[in-house]
Amino acid sequence: MENHDRMEEIAKDKAILIWQSSRLSIGMKYEKAPEILRANGTVIGTLGNFSASIGKAKSKKTFNVSAIVAAALKNGTVLLYSAELPENKRKILYVDTEQSPYHCLKVMERILRMAELPSDQDNENLEFLALRKYTPKERIAAVEQAIYNTPDLGLVIIDGIRDMVYDINSPSESTHIISKLMQWTDDKQIHIHTILHQNKGDENARGHIGTELNNKAETVLLVEKDKSNSDISKVSAMHIRAMDFDTFAFRINEQALPELVLNYQPKQNGNEGKNQEKDEYFPYKEVSESIHRKALESIFAQNREYGYGKLIEALKSGYKAVGYEYGNNKVDTLRKFLIYKRMIVQEGKVYRYNPDFHF
Repeated sequence: MENHDRMEEIAKDKAILIWQSSRLSIGMKYEKAPEILRANGTVIGTLGNFSASIGKAKSKKTFNVSAIVAAALKNGTVLLYSAELPENKRKILYVDTEQSPYHCLKVMERILRMAELPSDQDNENLEFLALRKYTPKERIAAVEQAIYNTPDLGLVIIDGIRDMVYDINSPSESTHIISKLMQWTDDKQIHIHTILHQNKGDENARGHIGTELNNKAETVLLVEKDKSNSDISKVSAMHIRAMDFDTFAFRINEQALPELVLNYQPKQNGNEGKNQEKDEYFPYKEVSESIHRKALESIFAQNREYGYGKLIEALKSGYKAVGYEYGNNKVDTLRKFLIYKRMIVQEGKVYRYNPDFHF
């Protein structure tokens, strides 16, 4: 067992302090978290929370996040992102863990140009860190110091949160860094936006850290290439606590800046109405948490565990009973989704229900 898998020892006095300071009373009053970021009119970021962008390689995730930062820097609108940071929260910290200083400067220059600010000089409200050459432990320590020692900080971008852990599939490391995000955002009342790659074969964010992001983030934006035009990248909400927003798209213009594709309408992939079973992945928002739970509780009330074949048949009948009729291919993508979300757990060739899942 890895050392960081062992439960951290908490002194009794500290545990009592945490217990007492965490108690809530019905008479307490807490103000609603200030809304600082919107996409196409919908809130995607509030102070005291964190969000994420995911997408496959070359989907233009960094270009998309550059638009978010530019909107925050000018406290206005860029593409369909709008920002409204309080006067005492105007500073932005951009952390890049993947690119060389040369390419980081290109991103920095792009942000300034998109914000319609001078791109040949530093801006007092934007600090950029290039942390490629450091270890995950060193990166976490440096980011923490920057967050706690930057006055008037409001927004933090972590471009490459995968590089804040050694093992992307380590539950303990993933829990640790997500706990750090929650600690930093709560302590400093800032918003953190992270970037993570998707798996190659489906829509899920990579590794255990991706699962934790999906479970805990306020918003997860999905950036992907348009299937009918690879020059266009579209942005949608994979997961959002607020009201969903209409998908929008951008392309890179001759000035190497993202520009909005006007009147964008996502094209159908040609399978709709003909063969829904050819979907590449199971859409997160197709079935609600309560319906998933109802179907799975019914399925596993009949048998505590299933092999693959029996599970496929049980999922087909169980989800049909709650109003969702799927064929074999779609049910198999559902099975993969349920495993990824740890709603069911695979142990060798056996599948069991996990009632303690977080959707």
